[in-house]
Amino acid sequence: MKSMKPCLALAVALLCSAGAKAAEMDKANVIRAFTDTVAPADQEAYEAGVKSYNQCLSQHGSKYAWIALVHETGDTYQYSYVSAPVSWATFDTMRTVNKACDQTWRTAANPHLKGETSAFMVQRPDLSHMSNDMTLTSPLLEVRFFKLKQGHEASEAFTNVAKQIAAAAEKTHWSAHYMFGEVQDSGEDAPDFILLIPAKNWADLGADPNPPVWKMVENAYGKPTADSLRKSLNDSIQSDSSHVDSYSADLTYMPAHK
Repeated sequence: MKSMKPCLALAVALLCSAGAKAAEMDKANVIRAFTDTVAPADQEAYEAGVKSYNQCLSQHGSKYAWIALVHETGDTYQYSYVSAPVSWATFDTMRTVNKACDQTWRTAANPHLKGETSAFMVQRPDLSHMSNDMTLTSPLLEVRFFKLKQGHEASEAFTNVAKQIAAAAEKTHWSAHYMFGEVQDSGEDAPDFILLIPAKNWADLGADPNPPVWKMVENAYGKPTADSLRKSLNDSIQSDSSHVDSYSADLTYMPAHK
């Protein structure tokens, strides 16, 4: 009987894990993004191809939005297309529905591409400080990439600090808002986390938050804790970069509301 106890405990643990995994699969918290790079001479033809693809999606009644973002800084001949947050299972349905327009994309847009990358991003509300009306269709979006050092220690340190910053922002009613996403299955050079900060215009984007982030954390926890958190965060990061995107209504696909 004693020998059965470890087996029973393992079985229960596996069942609980499976149940938790199923619950995660049902959450509408997964975003897919494609980033296209085009040659300057092909920009006009490429945009026409995107519009043809969107028209095809509309004709086939696709109900899945794709938000278009034009890169304003960094490589300014790049475009990103971002899905609304959905469950993992929804991407199976989306693939089936949108398959009818694959050929349109291949003939109208692909010839003008220099390259394309794709990434999945799982929303992390526990790391974020979002307003109720925060969307990816804000006029401007500051995008920050974080690639962490190897090992679980760096990941744990980064997420621990991000959680405490988010808690401090909530505690102090910080006026700045942002969303974190955890990147999954996106290639060797992909970042581990993405930080999105919406802005109404360039003046809004360029204005520093009041108070600045680390002063806000200091106000919440005290200077020694804020300094310790800042060091822990910096020590976990291998590299980071940022650029600014603008929302393009012309290239966005929004399903018709019936």
